[in-house]
Amino acid sequence: MMWIESVNAIDLAVRGMVVGIVASAPMGPVGVLTVQRTFNKGRWYGFATGLGAALSDLIYAMLTGLGMSFVMDFIERPTTVLCLKILGSIMLFFFGAYTYFVKPTKPHKSSGKVGSFWHNMFTGLAITASNPLIVFLFLALFARCGFVVPDHPAEQAIGYAGVFVGAIVWWLCLTTALNKLGSRFDMNTISVLNRLLGLLVMVASSVGLIYTLFR
Repeated sequence: MMWIESVNAIDLAVRGMVVGIVASAPMGPVGVLTVQRTFNKGRWYGFATGLGAALSDLIYAMLTGLGMSFVMDFIERPTTVLCLKILGSIMLFFFGAYTYFVKPTKPHKSSGKVGSFWHNMFTGLAITASNPLIVFLFLALFARCGFVVPDHPAEQAIGYAGVFVGAIVWWLCLTTALNKLGSRFDMNTISVLNRLLGLLVMVASSVGLIYTLFR
């Protein structure tokens, strides 16, 4: 029994990390701000901005999971599960298409003030929190991954921790890459990265939809 619970916890942690990375990777306003701060202030100030975004993502993920847990009796019906997976795949496809086609917004010019680590983290959190539409992304990801398990609070908490860790891993990798690449990482590079990420999400969601329909 303990072995099964451990597997479930590990599985949810991995799913959570995937959710965290997918939610963080598209280079929206906070991503562009992270790039700007990494170049202008240093790697750890850019990472602080991403850390704030990761905290906001964690809060939205928990709120989304909490909302879904209230209707779990309905969600767990086989027909509902099938419909949610199909809907989740479709929503993820459109999210990928949006990421692919929408050009990243250029950041405002820096004021020149470095600010504290906590200030940079808070602004990253505030910018991400100002976009509640991310709830729909978490709905799609949770539905597609079967992430919500309200009857197993310990495993669910590990899953949410995975979301946070996945987001942190993304921001750490991004700021490390920026620190290495320097000025070669510009708005054109961000646009190419967004297109690659968008294409990857569209392909993955299409494969998931086909698998759900024809398995």
